[in-house]
Amino acid sequence: MHDPPTAIERIQAELAALEAEMPSLQKHAANVFVLASAWAERHDAIIFATPPGLRSEVEARLRRIGIRWGMVPGRRMTGQFPALPPRDPGAGS
Repeated sequence: MHDPPTAIERIQAELAALEAEMPSLQKHAANVFVLASAWAERHDAIIFATPPGLRSEVEARLRRIGIRWGMVPGRRMTGQFPALPPRDPGAGS
């Protein structure tokens, strides 16, 4: 017999499902308004099901998902990682 999932496990499963379904939501949305409505419905349902003590953590994760999929404003990239170290200006050519 399995124990029922905890609140955080249920919310994490919902967040994972949302992330997994975003490509399909985006692909099948007739227009940006349909996509935005689908996002808003899922977002609000997850927030509603989230216990108050977990709300800020879940809101932050939803924001990151939203940024990744262009649903909320924000930077998609936080920095670049160069493949080569910077050149030493004093080391000839």
